[in-house]
Amino acid sequence: MTKHPKKLLVIVAEAALEKALAQLAMDLGAHGYTVHDVRGAGAAGAREGTWEADRTIEMKVICTAEVADRIGDAVLAAYGDHYGVSMFFADVSVLRDDKY
Repeated sequence: MTKHPKKLLVIVAEAALEKALAQLAMDLGAHGYTVHDVRGAGAAGAREGTWEADRTIEMKVICTAEVADRIGDAVLAAYGDHYGVSMFFADVSVLRDDKY
């Protein structure tokens, strides 16, 4: 089995940003993404998702390290100052390199 190293970029953000984040990721070289509705709490308080403006998403993008860095930089520049956005990176391995 041949494994190929990639980066997993996880973006946790206000649901209102979903379409813009998806377009940004694709424009910057991602081949795809996955989005989930999530809930949680942290230093900024709780987001329970009980009403539309309180919804939060988790977007996962598996791509090259360069693409992940471009997306992360662009998300921070465009949305970091005015929206609830958290991001993290992880090393992953994939089996079908051409898909990512």
